[in-house]
Amino acid sequence: MSRSSRGTLVVVVAAAVYLLLPPPAGVSAGGMHAAALVCFAVGMWALGVLPEHITGILFMLLAVLLRVASPAVVFSGFTSSTLWLVFGGLFMAEAVRATGLGERLARLLLDRFTGSYPAILVGVSLVATLLAFLMPATIGRVLLLVPVMAALAARVGFGPGSNGYNGIMLSAIAGTYHAGVGVLPANAPNMVLAGAAETLYGVELIYGRFLLLQFPVWSVLKSLICIAMTLLLFPARPQPAQAALRLPPLSAPERRLILILGCALALWATDFLHHIHAGWIALSAAMACMLPRVGVLPLEAFNERIKFGPFFYIGSVLGLAGIMNENKVTDALGHLLVRTFDLKAGADALNFGVLIAAATSTGVLTTIGAQPAVLAPLAGEVAEAIGWSIPAVLMTIAVGYSNVILPHMVPPMVVGFRAANISFREAMRYTVPTAVVSLLVLVPVDYLWWRFLGLFG
Repeated sequence: MSRSSRGTLVVVVAAAVYLLLPPPAGVSAGGMHAAALVCFAVGMWALGVLPEHITGILFMLLAVLLRVASPAVVFSGFTSSTLWLVFGGLFMAEAVRATGLGERLARLLLDRFTGSYPAILVGVSLVATLLAFLMPATIGRVLLLVPVMAALAARVGFGPGSNGYNGIMLSAIAGTYHAGVGVLPANAPNMVLAGAAETLYGVELIYGRFLLLQFPVWSVLKSLICIAMTLLLFPARPQPAQAALRLPPLSAPERRLILILGCALALWATDFLHHIHAGWIALSAAMACMLPRVGVLPLEAFNERIKFGPFFYIGSVLGLAGIMNENKVTDALGHLLVRTFDLKAGADALNFGVLIAAATSTGVLTTIGAQPAVLAPLAGEVAEAIGWSIPAVLMTIAVGYSNVILPHMVPPMVVGFRAANISFREAMRYTVPTAVVSLLVLVPVDYLWWRFLGLFG
């Protein structure tokens, strides 16, 4: 029996145990059925036996057939405006790739940072950060950057497998994810968190507020730590860079796309003024990209180029959160979390650290994408126990998925490492110490930053 088959068997048996066990005090039979189905879905996502969206659709089908919740709850994620942010982001990411604008920006920036190894890594970090604002899809940014970074490594004399090559690739792939943590539309966990906040609590995560809370520490300072860890773990000395290929002038589609993206970014950044949800801005930008003469994508791109897997995956994850909430699974788990770690009002620093530790460890056991769906439904119970607002608890969950201990936690990073021929061992050499340093250094800094902003209490 293969490892994946053994893992699937364990997940199915664990789900069956939840299904057959008598419910504990305070939990209904329906709650146990919901827990069994959640165990199955999260376990399958963690194993990666099936594509994430296929597991998600199977989860929704089973939830309806087994009557774990009503169809309105199971498919509630598809009524969330946040999911349409994902939908719009798929079109924007494809437009950046198809027009060549993303590669152009990456090469323009990197050509200015080839003087030394630290300078190269700074350039890689800047490119990853810029693309996080322009391409709301981590996997798209990763696949765009891998060949660009391979060409850059070759220009400065770093062959595949060398320290310099591995350092550039690890910085680009991991940095792409980390840069997106502080930008609301930039990755799947942010979308799941925002969708769960809207679906469960009627709380809208504001683009500008999210950026202020997360970006300075978990994108900017985290990028600096990533650069320092790369220099320490993968030291190298580049050769003088070969001349870069000359880029052609901006094409008409690229110019139109710059205008579309510029308008979308401006509207996202000022959503606290006009109160238009980020999802409707993204959907408008997507339609602008598709309109004849105005846009940059052919009409057939809707069927032939856009990969809708993330749309169904995040919709199913939001449904999972709704099912947990509907069946009171969240109440039991919330009480357990509060009692186990003795969370109480007034102990803000302790509560902050415990919640981040719980969120990070949940990501290790599942995947980063499923982590906020499991934890977001507990936010109401935890917020009431410790005297925080629900948004403050939700933002702490986001800090938890900012820390990638093992590569499997972020599927787009796994794809990137495979595309770049980086072994799991080399990836762990980078992710584990970087996560440890980040937790020791950035968590206290983040706590002080949030206290300065008045988030607690």
